[in-house]
Amino acid sequence: MLTTASAGAETVFESKPARIHLLELYTSEGCSSCPPAEAWLGNLKKEPQLWRDFVPIAFHVDYWDHLGWRDPFASKIWTARQYDYSARWKSGSVYTPGFVLDGREWRNESVPSPSAEAAGVLTIRLLNGERVTATFQPASGVGRNYEIHLARLGFELSTDVKAGENSGRKLRHDFVVLSLTNEVMQGGTKELRFPATASGGTANTRGALAAWVTEAGQMEPIQAVGGWLP
Repeated sequence: MLTTASAGAETVFESKPARIHLLELYTSEGCSSCPPAEAWLGNLKKEPQLWRDFVPIAFHVDYWDHLGWRDPFASKIWTARQYDYSARWKSGSVYTPGFVLDGREWRNESVPSPSAEAAGVLTIRLLNGERVTATFQPASGVGRNYEIHLARLGFELSTDVKAGENSGRKLRHDFVVLSLTNEVMQGGTKELRFPATASGGTANTRGALAAWVTEAGQMEPIQAVGGWLP
């Protein structure tokens, strides 16, 4: 991933031609087994391969809220996304913590290895922190119908949990998906606005952008890119 900033307040996030992994975590503040998984995900901030070889994101689901604690970062949309994966895998259930790597269930506890698969170049141009131009040039050179997915990520988010399985604990989160925009790309290009923060909780002190492209109607990412916001 290459990131540059110009005098016109434009920041560019550009993938390399080889595939960059999209690593998704499905988690909840109401799940007692989730904090260790989130701690592992948070430690990826120290990895030199971050953004260059993989893009981590965390979706907080809401199906543990019935235990007495409402996760402020949870969304029914994120829950539906996990159920969509489960249906595609012909699985009868969902669970937390649950990892997904490039659209497939992932149970490995090691950092994802770099991919040698040629995917194409995904470029995100962010102007003045809100206007976005997304461009995808597939390695095959064959134009298809694509969708671009653009997420705002929050870091160093903390919550004092007062009920549920983690009652009495102070939880800290990184790579949290705060908002997500999904748009159809025409001719490999799309102009859109960077999504505003939709989730609640303590204001984050650091932010990042994550983007990935899929074939229209599919969930498996073809290419991803991400990086720290200025």
